[in-house]
Amino acid sequence: MSPEPATRTTTADFRRHLRDAPLMLTEGSMYERLRRDPAVEFDPDIAHAALIYDEGARVTLEGVHGEYIAVAQRHGLPMIVTASTWRGNQARIARSRHAGAAVNQDNVAFVRGLADDRSTDAAPLFVAGALGPAGDAYRPDEARDADAAARVHAVQIEALAEAAPDLIVAATLPAVSEARGIARVLDGTGLPYLLSFVVRDTGTLLDGTPLGEALDTIDQERGNPPIGYMVNCVHPQVLGACLDAAGESASERIVGLRANTSTLRPQDLDEAAALITQPPDELAEHMLETRRRHGLRIVGGCCGTGTAHIDRIAAHCKASA
Repeated sequence: MSPEPATRTTTADFRRHLRDAPLMLTEGSMYERLRRDPAVEFDPDIAHAALIYDEGARVTLEGVHGEYIAVAQRHGLPMIVTASTWRGNQARIARSRHAGAAVNQDNVAFVRGLADDRSTDAAPLFVAGALGPAGDAYRPDEARDADAAARVHAVQIEALAEAAPDLIVAATLPAVSEARGIARVLDGTGLPYLLSFVVRDTGTLLDGTPLGEALDTIDQERGNPPIGYMVNCVHPQVLGACLDAAGESASERIVGLRANTSTLRPQDLDEAAALITQPPDELAEHMLETRRRHGLRIVGGCCGTGTAHIDRIAAHCKASA
């Protein structure tokens, strides 16, 4: 018999699980995996956020989510299932062929449908709305200042909040300035939120700001600070070196990693013609080591990862939990 479905997850459920659960998964690559799928056509402006509006692409998207969800269920672990809205800001939607559509709300509703159908008490699924930087994630010189960032991202954040996800994640942030503006708007939603940075092994963000200084700045400015901070789009070894350099205060506030499968710089991976990856068990061993040293509670994948990587990360990290 299939397990009985759980009741619909809530923001309170997510807060409790992040506080109490020893381990939580994210999915593996979505953007990069789908971008390289020859059967999928990305919208040049909003990327994979457009896939739900094409019947065939929608089936493909559901299948990829389903593979990752099956991993969580197989290992009995909670998972964050993320809407494909990383490139869904107002300016991009206005330029796209889906201008006028409720792109953020529709994508969150799509993921909510998957989660409500498949979530169980043993492996609850938490729905995340997502946003990314206004410019290139690997070009900190394109990052907005705090005031401009608040203006640029406000409409998308309001749309995501309207869709009532369990949390909102701002990911692949290269600079503290834009993160400050995003946090200013997210603070007012009342939803739990995570800020996820791209970091260097020297202990800084891509813009050169020391990681601890960046976290201190945001925590001190916000009445409702992030429920936690994450890093994505770097290898576990890069994060480990970064946290060693950044010190204990910063390390304690980094709750998770969505890992790349290569130690190459993210911009080098982004420009590579062929997918650069690492065997799943090797990546899982590196993730486990970084988790042991720095107490990561949320683990998952970014560039180069697929279902097998998430399965092995889950297996290795659960055994140590």
